[in-house]
Amino acid sequence: MRIDIDKPAPIATFDGVTRRYGHVTAVDGLWLQIQRGQTVALLGPNGAGKTTTVELLLGLASPDQGVVGLFGGPPADAVAAGRVGAMLQDAGLPPWARVAELIGLVRSLYPQPLPLQDTLRLADLEQIAGRPVERLSGGQRQRVRLALALAGSPELLVLDEPTAALDVDARRSFWERVRAYVSAGRTVLFATHRLEEADAVADRVVVIADGRLLADGTPEQVKAQAAGRSTVSVAADGDLPRELLERLPAVETVRQDRGRLTLSTSDPDATIRALLQHAPHARGLEVTRAGMEEAFLQLTHQEGATP
Repeated sequence: MRIDIDKPAPIATFDGVTRRYGHVTAVDGLWLQIQRGQTVALLGPNGAGKTTTVELLLGLASPDQGVVGLFGGPPADAVAAGRVGAMLQDAGLPPWARVAELIGLVRSLYPQPLPLQDTLRLADLEQIAGRPVERLSGGQRQRVRLALALAGSPELLVLDEPTAALDVDARRSFWERVRAYVSAGRTVLFATHRLEEADAVADRVVVIADGRLLADGTPEQVKAQAAGRSTVSVAADGDLPRELLERLPAVETVRQDRGRLTLSTSDPDATIRALLQHAPHARGLEVTRAGMEEAFLQLTHQEGATP
């Protein structure tokens, strides 16, 4: 095997990793590398193996087969050295603790923690630093969990469904703070079931289902795998017989509803060019490109998964 000496070594690797729970295979022969500075979305339906993948990366679970590496060694070593910060889906918080005291306690566990004021500022907790956790809203508690993950000044931030309980404004604010932290070349891996979030936030999307890797690339590359899901819609007209539309290039299906004809096509550009040649006066032309939802559904349905 040829080794590319110019390419930096990945900070996280899954080399043929399998993890089983009894008769259930949660992760099935996973090969994956994560490079420094990437924001990676781990996307999949419920039960896909996202949380197990996160647990393996953090050393909370051990593979039955294969090897998980983190910063060139076992995950436990990187976590103990403070190089990894994690925000887990079901992490509890002591209700009696005050925000700054709790963050200060967690900071004391790391060899080179982030300064307390920087941690509070990044998580937008400065105004409620003295408030007990039991008096915080759901969004504020989530920001405390983010602060705890940042407290050790980690090089890798691992987030499991981090915005599951947040409204739209709180989600936007959350990701603004994460972007501010990783802008200096740090790395983020976040598991999510929010398709629009993966599309908007990540520069790389990894799709898994039934513990197997289905797709890995930029959001645009993953969406490009949804061939056949783009649509061309036009106002129904007597000059546009259905038989003509069905023969246009790349058209797979044609349906009529509420005065419009909608064509499902694997190449909308070719379809539109041919349509305008046959019907240059076509009205109400609309094109909908395949999005992350279409790509996700196509990829997971091919594997027999349900979102």
